[in-house]
Amino acid sequence: MEQLMLAPAEGLTGAEAEARRRRGESNTAVQGGSRGYAEILRTNVFSFFNLILFVIGAALLVLGRYSEALISVGLGLINAVLSAAQEIRAKRKLDRLQLLDRAGVLVIRDGRETEVAPEQVVRGDVLRVCPGDQIVVDGPLLDGGRLEADESLLTGESDPVVKHPGDDLRSGSLCVAGDGHQLARDVGVHSYAGRLTAEARRATTDKTPLQRSIEFIVRLVMALAVLMSGAILAQAALEGFSVLRVVQITAVLSGLVPYGLFFLIALAYTAGAVRIARTGALVQQVNAVESMTSVDVICTDKTGTLTTGQLVLEEVVPLGDHEYGEAAGALGGMAHNATTPNLTAIAIAGSLSGPVWEVRDEVPFSSSLRWSGMVAEEGTWVLGAPDALAGRLLRPVPSTEITDRTGRGLRVLLLARTQDPESGLRDAAGRPGLPVLEPVALAVLADEVRPGVAAAVARFRSDGVELKVLSGDDPRTVAAIAARAGITGEEPVMGAVLDDLDDPALDALVARTSVFGRVAPEHKERIVRSLRRQGRYVAMVGDGVNDARALKQAQVGVAMRSGSPVTRDVADIVLVEDDFSALSPAQYEGRRIINGIGISLYVFLSRVASQGLVILSVTMLGLSFPYSPTQVGLTLFTVGIPTVFLTFWAKPTRPDPHLLRNLVRFVVPAAVVTATFGTAIYAVFYTLVTHGFGSGRAPERIIHEFERTTGLTYGVDADFTEASATILAQTGLSTFFCFASFLLILFLTPRSRVFAAWTPPTGDKRPSWLVLGLMVAFGAVLCVPVLWQYFGLMGPSKAVFFVVLPTLVLWYLTLTVVFRLRLFDRLLGLEQPV
Repeated sequence: MEQLMLAPAEGLTGAEAEARRRRGESNTAVQGGSRGYAEILRTNVFSFFNLILFVIGAALLVLGRYSEALISVGLGLINAVLSAAQEIRAKRKLDRLQLLDRAGVLVIRDGRETEVAPEQVVRGDVLRVCPGDQIVVDGPLLDGGRLEADESLLTGESDPVVKHPGDDLRSGSLCVAGDGHQLARDVGVHSYAGRLTAEARRATTDKTPLQRSIEFIVRLVMALAVLMSGAILAQAALEGFSVLRVVQITAVLSGLVPYGLFFLIALAYTAGAVRIARTGALVQQVNAVESMTSVDVICTDKTGTLTTGQLVLEEVVPLGDHEYGEAAGALGGMAHNATTPNLTAIAIAGSLSGPVWEVRDEVPFSSSLRWSGMVAEEGTWVLGAPDALAGRLLRPVPSTEITDRTGRGLRVLLLARTQDPESGLRDAAGRPGLPVLEPVALAVLADEVRPGVAAAVARFRSDGVELKVLSGDDPRTVAAIAARAGITGEEPVMGAVLDDLDDPALDALVARTSVFGRVAPEHKERIVRSLRRQGRYVAMVGDGVNDARALKQAQVGVAMRSGSPVTRDVADIVLVEDDFSALSPAQYEGRRIINGIGISLYVFLSRVASQGLVILSVTMLGLSFPYSPTQVGLTLFTVGIPTVFLTFWAKPTRPDPHLLRNLVRFVVPAAVVTATFGTAIYAVFYTLVTHGFGSGRAPERIIHEFERTTGLTYGVDADFTEASATILAQTGLSTFFCFASFLLILFLTPRSRVFAAWTPPTGDKRPSWLVLGLMVAFGAVLCVPVLWQYFGLMGPSKAVFFVVLPTLVLWYLTLTVVFRLRLFDRLLGLEQPV
């Protein structure tokens, strides 16, 4: 390292540079960082859930049961394609991330300046850095150089930093003034920009609380289905079931697993993303819509997020005997006649008019001088930091006039003029220098707070969301801006304080502090990690590369559209209008999604539990299996279509904090009551046929219908009675289950008190119309030969309706009593109100 630091100012030779490149010491762009395409496809397509479906589907294909195989495998493939496509899209964005521009840079090779691509720079090269150049490697500024670096992209600190010989220049910063030579010490993945890029590319796969809950439910149902499969297959082995029958039974049992939930979630997320895009938030990770609902703390940068990054002129304070008009005219004149206006000049020009001056000389503002000046016929004027001008003032400025304002986070500049009109702003050598000055006025400026920020902060606080500000600027300034936005708390904390704290001490400090200043990217990341350790659900809002690591660490990363490309690419949500308040609609939309999917969970699990109990009950009674794989497709009417509509009709109210407990409270009684009546219907029809045909009392019309449905001949085929009994019993059971499932929707979203046994009436007419439409659609299935034959049912039968309709009335009355009296709540010890 010492030899490297002592590299000659004339740089390397071409041969030395080539040798170092071969040793892997070149500034190669960061590559990779996320999973490969093959791994993404493998993990999504061949997941545990899908493998079971694929095995069943392959067996059905071998046996020639093509439609049943399609039903068994279809949803698994859809889910795999959706999840893989989303991950591949995210991978392509992450792989494109590059913090550094790829424009050519000047290096000294063989004693002369040569332009090369950034990736051709090697360790030990000497680079020429000029104004406007981006620093592409890490290393010290060599002797003879002096420049100002804009590091806001890296640190969030808005003011340029003066660099002297020996000071480090960090890759990713920008030279805004001065020039010099830099020694390339750290290159490629070892440079600051390389490390930031690699960290930003790291793939993160945080699942939302709802996704974790649903995954738990699916795994639980899968485990129960496997246990049921084992018991039924054991019985099949004892009774000599055919291979086809075994595979069909397994396909039905696998169909109990609510795979459609994953598809429904993806659909709801996508629709939610479209909705909030209209309010100014572009969702890049679809689960972020739902995830925003769980957020209980928002960490945000200051510049570019709470503020616009622009300044506004708050007031002009005349000093001594000077008048406001004189001060305002001079400030306006300097601002409007500046050849290279900075943010201060732009802010003043936007508030004050100014005359056109004939400018004789001008000294632009620089962070090293900390003042700017202008020589014109109207006089010689200087505007700068009060402490920078203090040594040349005829009389001091009252300190209270300055400290009172800086304490409130305002920026105070001093306007002064020379007493001698002939005085200039340069010494004999032409270097900028201050003459004796007369203080005229104070120009007070403030960071411009974005419109709507204060209202958005108030809404978040009323919803129980805490806000914390993490900025690279001075803590006092940050605290003042935060207070204007409505974010208050204890004294602000310097980022350097965090370096000496272990995790428990850091957690305690972060928990009670709302404003952090002079924080580096590493500090922001530690603060987010601390909040997550404390069980908080964190959203991070930022716009610079310095925010990228914290955005990746948070459960929800939010970027401003005007921010850096790296930050936008790693963010889950991008605010396209740079409007912080757009997060509120995103949160409300997330609530709608959670409530909608919550209602869908009630419908899904009620169907799964009811069918599972029927399968167990019928098997224990020694009857034929109650479902065929094609009848599983009826869930399109009982679950698929209803849940889509119910999800989109849900209201954006606060999500149920006890969703799993209330699911048990609803699903258990609904499943037990429904399965009890369903099993009874199946047993009645099955016994009616087997005993009735044995005595020869079957009506001719029913026999003819059975022959058409089963393909067997009465009195000829020995299996006719068994097949006919199964068809009739399955038709009765499916009819009852479908109508009961439709009515169950009214228990969940009652329009009036008739069905308000579980929850109060909503007054919404749409679910009632949906139920009516589903009943008509299922009626069409029973009446159209192509449809009832496809689903393995009988055609219209009076016997079915004479049994099913009275049973539905009894089912409704029983379930109403059970819900109103909370009978199962008392039995299960869950007597708390909903």
